Amino acid sequence: MPRQLDFIDVVDLCDNVHLRRDETNLYDIAFDSEVLVPLYLSESPDIPVIGLLRPLLIEQLKKENERSKENGLPELWALRLDPSTHIKLRNGTKGPSVSFRDWVDTPTKRTAAMKELCERWRDTGLFSDVCGPKKWRAELYPIYADPFGVHDHPSTAGREDGLNFAFEMERSACALFGVVTYGVHLSIYEEVTTDGGERLLRVWVPTRARTKPTFPGLLDNTVAGGIPSGMPIFESLVKECMEEASIEADIVRKHTRAVGSISYFYRASTGWLQPEVEYTYDIVIPSGADASKFTPRPLDGEVESFELVSHDQLLQKLKQGLFKPNCGLVIIDLLIRLGYMTPDNEPNFMKIINRLHGDFDYVRW
Repeated sequence: MPRQLDFIDVVDLCDNVHLRRDETNLYDIAFDSEVLVPLYLSESPDIPVIGLLRPLLIEQLKKENERSKENGLPELWALRLDPSTHIKLRNGTKGPSVSFRDWVDTPTKRTAAMKELCERWRDTGLFSDVCGPKKWRAELYPIYADPFGVHDHPSTAGREDGLNFAFEMERSACALFGVVTYGVHLSIYEEVTTDGGERLLRVWVPTRARTKPTFPGLLDNTVAGGIPSGMPIFESLVKECMEEASIEADIVRKHTRAVGSISYFYRASTGWLQPEVEYTYDIVIPSGADASKFTPRPLDGEVESFELVSHDQLLQKLKQGLFKPNCGLVIIDLLIRLGYMTPDNEPNFMKIINRLHGDFDYVRW
């Protein structure tokens, strides 16, 4: 029998990047101290860092610049990799860095450049384990200059200048560039109190379809999905509720509570980097309500089935590692918020709290 996980182990499955910086380089000490290079929005060191690049990606960007030269096109990437070209970085150290060239100076230009790049990589089979035809999502994700800043967009602001929005790119390719991505996660649950005063919790838990390109067959949160570029955060949840779980929009709008967020830095088994923020929501099934209106049902094929899972079953499935890694974190967050996991019954309570709301060690980037 496999070892039962502790709750801190469940956190470790998802929040598994641990950064260290010395005088020149940034390393992930949890992944053979692999060197990671910060990706800047422009050639100015005062401009924010938007991602982290692995050595494999750095080598490919060198080839991309050579390809541009051969085709008589301007280079897309400013590569400051040799110590003689290092500049003072945002965090005060000197080290390697990469950025867009200064001619790529608007969201439209960056979006167009990334579209050409990612689609060509898809069509040539480069990085097929990440953005190949079988992994391609045909969905754009927003990239922000400040990953903790406002979710604005040219379509609603009516302009491109002065926004936090930097560009948008194919969802599946985001992990190649180590950029922060965003999603929504909803828990639909009910709580009843027995005559003896005991609280009983039951949560709707889906099993992901075996055909999903990521984490097939694992358990998920009731509804979860990424936030497409240009779509308001809550509206993306409303969309996902119907598409994944057949929950009507009027039910979602009337009964959903925004309850916070979780954030973590995940490295996939393939080595690619996924710092993510998930905005969390609850629907508590009202006592005496028509339960059928709150009962999720598969619709778009992304979910195989839904099960109303008791508190004890929930704990067992978590400890067996049956949840998609980030969904396990959302369940733990739910248990903490509802008072089922406390400092008295969980020895790693403070470690878990801090890890659920990490900042990706962003100051080190």
